[in-house]
Amino acid sequence: MKIAITGGAGFIGSHIVDSYIQQGHTVVVLDNFSTGSRSNIHPKASVIEIDITSPELLTVFEKEQFDVVNHHAAQLNLRVSTEKPVFDANVNILGTINVLEAAGKSGSVSHFIFASTGGALYGEFEGHYFTEKDEVSPQAPYGISKLSAEYYVKYFAKKYGFQYSIVRYTNVYGPRQNAKGEAGVVSIFINTLLDNNIPTINGMGIQTRDYVFVADIASVNTFLLTYKENIILNISCEVETSVNDVFKEIIQALDLNIEPNFGSPIVGEVMRSSCSNSKLSTIFSWSPSTTLKDGIKQTVEYFVSQRQ
Repeated sequence: MKIAITGGAGFIGSHIVDSYIQQGHTVVVLDNFSTGSRSNIHPKASVIEIDITSPELLTVFEKEQFDVVNHHAAQLNLRVSTEKPVFDANVNILGTINVLEAAGKSGSVSHFIFASTGGALYGEFEGHYFTEKDEVSPQAPYGISKLSAEYYVKYFAKKYGFQYSIVRYTNVYGPRQNAKGEAGVVSIFINTLLDNNIPTINGMGIQTRDYVFVADIASVNTFLLTYKENIILNISCEVETSVNDVFKEIIQALDLNIEPNFGSPIVGEVMRSSCSNSKLSTIFSWSPSTTLKDGIKQTVEYFVSQRQ
Protein backbone atom coordinates (compact mmCIF):
# COMPACT_ATOMS: atom_id res chain seq x y z
CA MET A 1 0.00 0.00 0.00
CA LYS A 2 0.99 3.61 -0.49
CA ILE A 3 0.59 5.40 2.83
CA ALA A 4 0.73 9.10 3.70
CA ILE A 5 1.73 9.88 7.28
CA THR A 6 1.17 13.46 8.36
CA GLY A 7 3.56 14.37 11.15
CA GLY A 8 5.76 11.47 10.05
CA ALA A 9 8.92 13.28 11.12
CA GLY A 10 7.62 13.57 14.66
CA PHE A 11 7.88 11.34 17.69
CA ILE A 12 5.00 8.90 17.21
CA GLY A 13 4.66 9.31 13.47
CA SER A 14 8.27 8.38 12.74
CA HIS A 15 7.95 5.12 14.68
CA ILE A 16 4.86 4.27 12.65
CA VAL A 17 6.77 5.08 9.46
CA ASP A 18 9.45 2.57 10.52
CA SER A 19 6.84 -0.09 11.22
CA TYR A 20 5.05 0.40 7.91
CA ILE A 21 8.28 0.26 5.92
CA GLN A 22 9.30 -2.92 7.73
CA GLN A 23 5.98 -4.37 6.52
CA GLY A 24 6.93 -3.51 2.93
CA HIS A 25 4.63 -0.53 2.37
CA THR A 26 5.48 2.62 0.43
CA VAL A 27 5.47 5.54 2.85
CA VAL A 28 5.36 9.29 2.19
CA VAL A 29 5.96 11.62 5.12
CA LEU A 30 4.05 14.92 5.10
CA ASP A 31 5.50 17.31 7.67
CA ASN A 32 6.17 21.02 8.13
CA PHE A 33 9.08 20.26 10.53
CA SER A 34 7.84 22.67 13.18
CA THR A 35 8.53 20.01 15.81
CA GLY A 36 9.57 16.97 13.79
CA SER A 37 13.12 16.21 12.69
CA ARG A 38 14.51 14.91 9.42
CA SER A 39 16.84 12.70 11.43
CA ASN A 40 13.79 10.73 12.63
CA ILE A 41 12.74 9.73 9.12
CA HIS A 42 13.48 6.26 7.77
CA PRO A 43 15.81 6.47 4.72
CA LYS A 44 13.32 4.51 2.59
CA ALA A 45 10.50 7.00 3.22
CA SER A 46 9.76 9.83 0.80
CA VAL A 47 9.33 13.31 2.25
CA ILE A 48 7.09 16.21 1.24
CA GLU A 49 7.51 19.35 3.32
CA ILE A 50 4.06 20.87 3.71
CA ASP A 51 1.74 22.20 6.40
CA ILE A 52 -1.55 20.38 6.89
CA THR A 53 -3.40 23.71 6.68
CA SER A 54 -1.89 24.49 3.26
CA PRO A 55 -4.28 24.87 0.29
CA GLU A 56 -1.66 22.98 -1.75
CA LEU A 57 -2.39 19.77 0.15
CA LEU A 58 -5.08 18.66 -2.31
CA THR A 59 -2.64 18.96 -5.20
CA VAL A 60 -0.23 16.68 -3.34
CA PHE A 61 -2.94 14.10 -2.68
CA GLU A 62 -4.19 14.16 -6.26
CA LYS A 63 -0.67 13.62 -7.56
CA GLU A 64 0.42 10.93 -5.08
CA GLN A 65 -2.82 8.87 -5.02
CA PHE A 66 -2.44 7.46 -1.52
CA ASP A 67 -4.27 4.30 -0.46
CA VAL A 68 -4.14 5.09 3.26
CA VAL A 69 -3.75 8.30 5.25
CA ASN A 70 -2.40 8.14 8.79
CA HIS A 71 -2.98 11.57 10.34
CA HIS A 72 -0.64 12.33 13.23
CA ALA A 73 0.26 15.97 12.60
CA ALA A 74 -1.19 18.00 15.47
CA GLN A 75 -0.77 20.60 18.18
CA LEU A 76 -0.15 18.28 21.13
CA ASN A 77 0.58 20.51 24.09
CA LEU A 78 -2.28 20.97 26.58
CA ARG A 79 -0.72 24.11 28.03
CA VAL A 80 -0.36 25.67 24.56
CA SER A 81 -4.01 24.87 23.88
CA THR A 82 -5.11 26.82 26.97
CA GLU A 83 -2.83 29.76 26.15
CA LYS A 84 -3.50 29.77 22.39
CA PRO A 85 -6.88 28.10 21.78
CA VAL A 86 -7.24 29.66 18.31
CA PHE A 87 -3.88 28.24 17.24
CA ASP A 88 -4.82 24.84 18.70
CA ALA A 89 -8.14 24.80 16.82
CA ASN A 90 -6.51 25.95 13.59
CA VAL A 91 -4.11 23.01 13.58
CA ASN A 92 -6.22 20.28 15.16
CA ILE A 93 -9.62 21.09 13.67
CA LEU A 94 -9.08 23.10 10.47
CA GLY A 95 -5.88 21.22 9.66
CA THR A 96 -7.66 17.89 10.03
CA ILE A 97 -10.54 19.08 7.85
CA ASN A 98 -8.03 20.07 5.18
CA VAL A 99 -6.42 16.62 5.28
CA LEU A 100 -9.82 14.92 5.18
CA GLU A 101 -10.98 16.96 2.19
CA ALA A 102 -7.76 16.24 0.33
CA ALA A 103 -8.16 12.53 1.09
CA GLY A 104 -11.75 12.48 -0.09
CA LYS A 105 -11.34 14.61 -3.21
CA SER A 106 -8.23 12.71 -4.35
CA GLY A 107 -10.47 9.70 -4.99
CA SER A 108 -7.86 7.11 -4.00
CA VAL A 109 -7.93 6.93 -0.20
CA SER A 110 -9.74 3.90 1.21
CA HIS A 111 -8.71 4.16 4.88
CA PHE A 112 -8.15 7.15 7.16
CA ILE A 113 -6.39 6.60 10.50
CA PHE A 114 -6.70 9.46 12.98
CA ALA A 115 -4.62 9.95 16.13
CA SER A 116 -6.91 11.31 18.83
CA THR A 117 -6.44 11.42 22.60
CA GLY A 118 -7.68 9.34 25.49
CA GLY A 119 -6.14 11.08 28.46
CA ALA A 120 -7.52 14.52 27.55
CA LEU A 121 -10.85 13.34 26.16
CA TYR A 122 -12.69 11.50 28.92
CA GLY A 123 -12.24 14.00 31.72
CA GLU A 124 -11.64 13.18 35.37
CA PHE A 125 -11.06 9.53 36.27
CA GLU A 126 -13.78 8.14 38.56
CA GLY A 127 -12.51 4.77 39.67
CA HIS A 128 -12.78 2.71 36.48
CA TYR A 129 -10.84 2.52 33.25
CA PHE A 130 -12.48 4.64 30.58
CA THR A 131 -13.89 2.63 27.70
CA GLU A 132 -14.75 3.84 24.22
CA LYS A 133 -18.43 3.86 25.25
CA ASP A 134 -17.93 6.23 28.19
CA GLU A 135 -19.11 9.82 28.01
CA VAL A 136 -16.42 12.20 26.82
CA SER A 137 -15.78 15.36 28.83
CA PRO A 138 -12.62 17.18 27.73
CA GLN A 139 -11.39 19.79 30.21
CA ALA A 140 -9.10 21.81 27.93
CA PRO A 141 -9.09 23.13 24.34
CA TYR A 142 -6.71 20.35 23.26
CA GLY A 143 -9.21 17.64 24.15
CA ILE A 144 -12.06 19.68 22.69
CA SER A 145 -10.25 20.11 19.37
CA LYS A 146 -9.42 16.41 19.16
CA LEU A 147 -13.02 15.45 19.88
CA SER A 148 -14.26 17.89 17.24
CA ALA A 149 -11.83 16.37 14.75
CA GLU A 150 -13.20 12.89 15.50
CA TYR A 151 -16.65 14.02 14.40
CA TYR A 152 -15.21 15.48 11.21
CA VAL A 153 -13.41 12.18 10.50
CA LYS A 154 -16.73 10.33 10.74
CA TYR A 155 -18.50 12.91 8.58
CA PHE A 156 -15.95 12.89 5.75
CA ALA A 157 -15.61 9.10 5.86
CA LYS A 158 -19.35 8.82 5.24
CA LYS A 159 -19.33 11.58 2.61
CA TYR A 160 -16.50 10.10 0.56
CA GLY A 161 -16.96 6.42 1.37
CA PHE A 162 -13.64 5.61 3.03
CA GLN A 163 -13.02 3.59 6.18
CA TYR A 164 -11.87 5.29 9.39
CA SER A 165 -9.90 4.19 12.43
CA ILE A 166 -9.75 6.56 15.40
CA VAL A 167 -7.08 5.74 17.96
CA ARG A 168 -7.27 7.36 21.37
CA TYR A 169 -3.83 7.36 22.97
CA THR A 170 -3.10 7.74 26.63
CA ASN A 171 0.30 9.26 27.54
CA VAL A 172 2.80 8.09 24.95
CA TYR A 173 6.54 8.19 25.70
CA GLY A 174 9.76 6.83 24.25
CA PRO A 175 12.77 7.60 22.05
CA ARG A 176 12.58 10.64 19.73
CA GLN A 177 10.02 12.49 21.82
CA ASN A 178 10.58 16.22 21.47
CA ALA A 179 10.73 17.70 24.96
CA LYS A 180 10.29 21.22 23.57
CA GLY A 181 7.66 20.83 20.88
CA GLU A 182 5.58 17.93 22.15
CA ALA A 183 3.96 17.42 25.53
CA GLY A 184 5.74 14.57 27.33
CA VAL A 185 6.79 14.58 30.96
CA VAL A 186 9.20 11.65 30.49
CA SER A 187 11.29 13.35 27.81
CA ILE A 188 11.08 16.72 29.57
CA PHE A 189 12.38 15.28 32.84
CA ILE A 190 15.17 13.28 31.16
CA ASN A 191 16.46 16.20 29.10
CA THR A 192 16.28 18.60 32.03
CA LEU A 193 18.32 16.22 34.17
CA LEU A 194 20.85 15.63 31.37
CA ASP A 195 21.24 19.42 31.21
CA ASN A 196 22.17 19.27 34.91
CA ASN A 197 19.01 21.14 35.90
CA ILE A 198 16.26 20.20 38.33
CA PRO A 199 12.87 19.40 36.77
CA THR A 200 9.71 21.14 37.95
CA ILE A 201 6.61 19.05 38.60
CA ASN A 202 3.34 20.91 38.04
CA GLY A 203 1.20 20.58 41.17
CA MET A 204 2.14 18.04 43.83
CA GLY A 205 2.98 15.22 41.42
CA ILE A 206 0.22 12.94 42.66
CA GLN A 207 -1.70 13.28 39.39
CA THR A 208 -1.72 9.97 37.55
CA ARG A 209 -1.53 9.02 33.90
CA ASP A 210 -1.61 5.84 31.83
CA TYR A 211 1.82 5.67 30.15
CA VAL A 212 2.22 3.60 26.97
CA PHE A 213 5.49 3.01 25.11
CA VAL A 214 5.72 4.28 21.54
CA ALA A 215 6.62 0.88 20.05
CA ASP A 216 3.32 -0.49 21.34
CA ILE A 217 1.51 2.42 19.68
CA ALA A 218 3.25 1.65 16.37
CA SER A 219 2.23 -2.01 16.53
CA VAL A 220 -1.47 -1.11 16.77
CA ASN A 221 -1.20 1.27 13.81
CA THR A 222 0.23 -1.64 11.82
CA PHE A 223 -2.59 -4.00 12.83
CA LEU A 224 -5.14 -1.43 11.70
CA LEU A 225 -4.01 -1.68 8.07
CA THR A 226 -5.63 -5.11 7.81
CA TYR A 227 -8.81 -4.25 9.72
CA LYS A 228 -11.81 -3.64 7.46
CA GLU A 229 -14.40 -1.89 9.66
CA ASN A 230 -14.80 1.60 11.13
CA ILE A 231 -13.47 1.62 14.65
CA ILE A 232 -12.59 3.75 17.69
CA LEU A 233 -9.92 2.28 19.96
CA ASN A 234 -8.23 3.22 23.21
CA ILE A 235 -4.52 2.39 23.26
CA SER A 236 -3.32 2.16 26.84
CA CYS A 237 -1.59 0.05 29.47
CA GLU A 238 -4.43 0.15 32.03
CA VAL A 239 -1.95 1.22 34.72
CA GLU A 240 -2.13 4.47 36.70
CA THR A 241 1.27 5.96 37.47
CA SER A 242 1.83 9.23 39.32
CA VAL A 243 4.18 11.91 38.02
CA ASN A 244 6.22 11.48 41.18
CA ASP A 245 6.69 7.77 40.44
CA VAL A 246 7.69 8.54 36.84
CA PHE A 247 10.32 10.92 38.18
CA LYS A 248 11.63 8.22 40.54
CA GLU A 249 11.95 5.72 37.67
CA ILE A 250 13.89 8.26 35.62
CA ILE A 251 16.39 9.19 38.33
CA GLN A 252 16.94 5.48 39.02
CA ALA A 253 17.65 4.88 35.33
CA LEU A 254 20.10 7.81 35.38
CA ASP A 255 21.59 6.67 38.70
CA LEU A 256 20.88 10.03 40.35
CA ASN A 257 19.78 11.06 43.82
CA ILE A 258 17.86 14.30 43.43
CA GLU A 259 14.54 15.88 44.44
CA PRO A 260 12.32 17.78 41.95
CA ASN A 261 10.95 21.30 42.24
CA PHE A 262 7.19 21.75 42.47
CA GLY A 263 5.24 24.45 40.62
CA SER A 264 1.67 25.56 40.05
CA PRO A 265 -0.81 23.06 38.58
CA ILE A 266 -1.83 23.41 34.94
CA VAL A 267 -5.31 24.83 34.36
CA GLY A 268 -7.54 22.21 32.71
CA GLU A 269 -5.36 19.26 33.71
CA VAL A 270 -7.23 16.26 35.15
CA MET A 271 -5.88 14.64 38.32
CA ARG A 272 -6.34 11.01 37.34
CA SER A 273 -6.55 9.32 33.96
CA SER A 274 -6.47 5.73 32.73
CA CYS A 275 -8.20 3.95 29.85
CA SER A 276 -9.32 0.43 29.13
CA ASN A 277 -7.70 -1.44 26.24
CA SER A 278 -10.10 -4.40 26.41
CA LYS A 279 -11.64 -3.68 23.00
CA LEU A 280 -8.22 -3.49 21.39
CA SER A 281 -7.07 -6.64 23.16
CA THR A 282 -10.17 -8.55 22.10
CA ILE A 283 -9.97 -7.60 18.42
CA PHE A 284 -6.22 -7.91 17.88
CA SER A 285 -5.14 -10.12 20.83
CA TRP A 286 -2.94 -7.18 21.75
CA SER A 287 -1.33 -6.30 25.03
CA PRO A 288 1.41 -3.75 25.79
CA SER A 289 4.81 -5.42 25.53
CA THR A 290 6.89 -2.81 27.39
CA THR A 291 6.75 -2.08 31.11
CA LEU A 292 7.24 1.48 32.34
CA LYS A 293 10.60 0.58 33.88
CA ASP A 294 11.91 -0.96 30.64
CA GLY A 295 10.41 1.81 28.51
CA ILE A 296 12.02 4.54 30.59
CA LYS A 297 15.34 2.69 30.49
CA GLN A 298 15.20 2.56 26.67
CA THR A 299 14.18 6.22 26.51
CA VAL A 300 17.01 7.31 28.82
CA GLU A 301 19.51 5.31 26.76
CA TYR A 302 18.28 7.00 23.59
CA PHE A 303 18.62 10.55 24.93
CA VAL A 304 22.03 9.81 26.45
CA SER A 305 23.22 8.42 23.10
CA GLN A 306 22.04 11.59 21.34
CA ARG A 307 24.45 13.62 23.44
CA GLN A 308 27.53 11.48 22.80
